[in-house]
Amino acid sequence: MTPLFAFGFGTQEMIIILIIGVLLFGRKLPEVGRYLGKGIVEFKRGIRGLEDEIDTTASSSPAPAAQLEQPRPPQRMTTSAPKFEDTPSNLPKA
Repeated sequence: MTPLFAFGFGTQEMIIILIIGVLLFGRKLPEVGRYLGKGIVEFKRGIRGLEDEIDTTASSSPAPAAQLEQPRPPQRMTTSAPKFEDTPSNLPKA
């Protein structure tokens, strides 16, 4: 059977998935669809916002090299782990 829908699903597979969806979600199916639709709209808005942000930064004049943030040299990190002695004094004596 040739796939008719995305992901290689044929008509029979889509019908089975639809039946399982109705059995699982039942009365909440419209609510699930509504949330799914809102999620898709929010995703598209976010993508559009990112595209607009990239367009505005690309079209603005490039910043001079002096205004760019210079990399900071590496800094020493102090450890807060306790120091252990080679010969602990709290060992039981034999």
